Amino acid sequence: MQTTVKNTVSFTGRGLHSGKPATLTVRPASAEYGIWFTRTDLSGNTMVPARWDSVIEGAALCTRLRNAAGVEVSTVEHIMAALAGCGIHNALVEVDGPEVPILDGSSHPFVEGLMRVGTRVLDAPVRAFEVLKTVEVREGEAVARLEPSDNLYIDFQIDFADEAIGRQSKTLNMANGNFVRELCDSRTFCRQRDVDVMRAQGLALGGTMENAVVVEGDKVLSPGGLRHDDEAVRHKMLDALGDLALAAAPVLGRYTGYRSGHALTNKLLRALFADPDAFRMITCSSATAARLPGAGLHKGDLPQLMAFEAA
Repeated sequence: MQTTVKNTVSFTGRGLHSGKPATLTVRPASAEYGIWFTRTDLSGNTMVPARWDSVIEGAALCTRLRNAAGVEVSTVEHIMAALAGCGIHNALVEVDGPEVPILDGSSHPFVEGLMRVGTRVLDAPVRAFEVLKTVEVREGEAVARLEPSDNLYIDFQIDFADEAIGRQSKTLNMANGNFVRELCDSRTFCRQRDVDVMRAQGLALGGTMENAVVVEGDKVLSPGGLRHDDEAVRHKMLDALGDLALAAAPVLGRYTGYRSGHALTNKLLRALFADPDAFRMITCSSATAARLPGAGLHKGDLPQLMAFEAA
């Protein structure tokens, strides 16, 4: 069955790129509502649908949504991953500025808050998009692909010259609580020289060594080091789940990403939905719903980060 949050929960921090203070509040919603963002600092048409066709194509280094009135909300990928990974299908997400707060650079704080308030089961079945044939998009060496599968799998590979990252790959069945157990605490990452370039372009103004893993060559510059040896590829998988959640229903298929990012995953969704033979919407049986991200989640699945917070 579809779900929403039991109670309202709020998160306060700064936007990663804007550097501006921001508070995000997740409120319960009814069945069939879906996920919507709204800008509480503006008036007029402030409702922005969390959908693939609201994504601004070509947005730099994050996923940015825009409605027909031109109202935007950016860096939505981590809260979208948290909602999908916790199995929450319906919610109103309020933001009092142009960008979602980055918090610690992962989805962990969002997941912790969502699990703390809990979920409420609604009187409507879950529907999902079943991938029926392979769809692939490429951009240079980067590839993103969706193939038929009974579960959502994410298979990701990255390749960076910096030895602190290097080549990493990971495959994960996203069923049940695997996102929360394996991916939600993995932080965004960058190279120190990229930070300098981004700030010169007016980006990453809210970035710190505490909300991003910063590397240079073979060194991890962020205090406390890595949460996982392969934290970088885990974070790319986290991003992929958040961007796939903009399908507006769970996806049953195998996602493969090679050097791909936000823009390419969105192009993949656009390619999928442009081909009526590539997918179908199904009403999930209880057995299928039990294999979706977030099904059967319990508090013990959440990683404990006390050691990192104290570092």
